[in-house]
Amino acid sequence: MEKQQKYPLVAEHYNLFEEIGSGATATIYRAVCIPTQETVAIKVLDFEKEKSELSNIAHEAQTMILMDQQNLLKAHCSFVTDHYLWVVMPFMAAGSCQHIMKTAFPDGFEESVIATILREVLKGLVNIHQHGDIHRDVKAGNILMDSRGAIKLCDFGASASLFDAGKRLHGRNTFTGTPCWMAPEVLEGKEYDIKADIWSFGITALELAHGHAPYSKFPPMKIIMKTIHDAPPGLDCERDKKFSKSFRKLIESCLKKKAHDRPSAQQLLKHPFFKKTRSSEYLTRTLLKELPSLGDSSKELKIKQDMVIQKKLAEVERGDIGRYKKGFSGWNFDVEAIKTGFTASG
Repeated sequence: MEKQQKYPLVAEHYNLFEEIGSGATATIYRAVCIPTQETVAIKVLDFEKEKSELSNIAHEAQTMILMDQQNLLKAHCSFVTDHYLWVVMPFMAAGSCQHIMKTAFPDGFEESVIATILREVLKGLVNIHQHGDIHRDVKAGNILMDSRGAIKLCDFGASASLFDAGKRLHGRNTFTGTPCWMAPEVLEGKEYDIKADIWSFGITALELAHGHAPYSKFPPMKIIMKTIHDAPPGLDCERDKKFSKSFRKLIESCLKKKAHDRPSAQQLLKHPFFKKTRSSEYLTRTLLKELPSLGDSSKELKIKQDMVIQKKLAEVERGDIGRYKKGFSGWNFDVEAIKTGFTASG
């Protein structure tokens, strides 16, 4: 039996290099483990900026360490230094699918690429769901690719268990995730289960096809109302002629308003669409050949993103910003207040 690699639990045994990702409370760096000279990624989370309970942060780190499935990103180890949590992970050199699209494929991927990526995501979801968990944040930004074209689903900070001390619960009703990808029942504050991930999977399929998620140009309040009240998004008959009928049907099956009408991840793996799946080597040839390094592309995208944010802030009236901030804090929404505000504001 192969001996498992041990990773140091002190910051001094790692050299941090360039930033390859960031969020409100965490930054991810390319790093080298000094004793082994292995390139790794380290997620550094600031406890002082994190508004969630420390138990939630610990849950994410522990979940990643315990993961033992090739399509889920496994953490090597985690430890605390000062007021930071360091999570040491494999280095996924190509970054996320969202990152790849923003860097080189702004209009999305071709169908065979999408099929190859989505099948690997489904394998990860099958494993998560079989263990009684819900991922709750499936999206292109949480689908990572390494230099060999291997796909892994990541970011278990939003994940939730359907099991409590061995007893199965009927569902969850906490409001967690990213609005564009969230199922109607989640946005309405209703009880939900693993089928919420299937809705997010369907939205992710559209994201990979178009380079962005449906409704992504709208503010969160409008996204919520459109998801709840409008017909589900899908492939456009005119604009999306290049995509097959089987892809269209796959998306339609995932984006059913009623959760019980959606298939399971296991059922989706048998869908005819996945006959189009290719190899990881195909992804390497098709997507990664001309990509700049993750550090360089991350730096360039961050500059562009900051410019867009500043431009949008300059265009928005001061009162609208205040109302926006009031309704949305850390993605924890008061849905009823949002509905009221939306109706009152027209």
